[in-house]
Amino acid sequence: MKGIAPWVQDHWDWRAAGNFILGGTGTGLLFFAALALAEGVPMLVTGVLSVVLVSAGLSLVWTELGRPWRFINVFFHPHTSWMTRESIVGMPLVVVALAAAWFQRVDLAGLAALLGLCFLYCQARMLQAAKGIPAWREPPAVLLMVITGLTEGEGLFLLVAPALEVRTGVIAHLGGPSLLVLIVLRMWVWAAYRQRLEDGRAPMAALAVLREMNPWLTALGHVVPVLLICMGFLFPQGAVLFFALAGLCALGGGWYLKFSLVTRAAYNQGFALAHTPARGGKSGPGTAPGWR
Repeated sequence: MKGIAPWVQDHWDWRAAGNFILGGTGTGLLFFAALALAEGVPMLVTGVLSVVLVSAGLSLVWTELGRPWRFINVFFHPHTSWMTRESIVGMPLVVVALAAAWFQRVDLAGLAALLGLCFLYCQARMLQAAKGIPAWREPPAVLLMVITGLTEGEGLFLLVAPALEVRTGVIAHLGGPSLLVLIVLRMWVWAAYRQRLEDGRAPMAALAVLREMNPWLTALGHVVPVLLICMGFLFPQGAVLFFALAGLCALGGGWYLKFSLVTRAAYNQGFALAHTPARGGKSGPGTAPGWR
């Protein structure tokens, strides 16, 4: 029934998806840049890059506002809005991350990484708080967004590591294994998330999008990078290259997941009829168009 069955929401478009993509990747990169700094790897480039990504994501949200010059109102609802909390955390995050990158101090980097995790969690809760979108409101969506952001950040770190001349030992002992663990976790959370929605918790159109996404995400975002990481373990002389390619695949898989989830699988609840109208006599049974 047209106008009753679920339809894709149009309030959050590619710019909102861009905020989730860039913010998650930036905070994930910041987390692993801080860990690498503890191993003696300078974080000037990675720290600044993480700030640029987070800031670019927030800027996309600013352009999406109907009245962008009233953005100050975003800061007025910390008790109810995860978007407000994200914005509030974003301010000290940028300052501390830049300070850590400039002074190369491990304590500042650790604080920046903690703020980054808070920012990432706010983003995940912001998506899950949209209760009118069945594909977003399920609890596993929070863990999926957090794990994906960390996976993207580690993927980007391994991708840029060769250009930064990061020591091979750090890449082999910190980068490769951690990315492998994150990819396996993302595979598991993605499967649990999909199964929960398949149990009648999402419209059929949203489920169709997730089913279409699954082969691409599984192959290019999970299986291929796992194989590349294993190749890096087997052939240490080419580990930097193998891990960089694995990072690229993991990064691309996360971006594909978030973009599709925000812009394509975002079907709303639609409407359900307790009784279908009938001319004369008793009304018909209830119906929920678009739902199984």
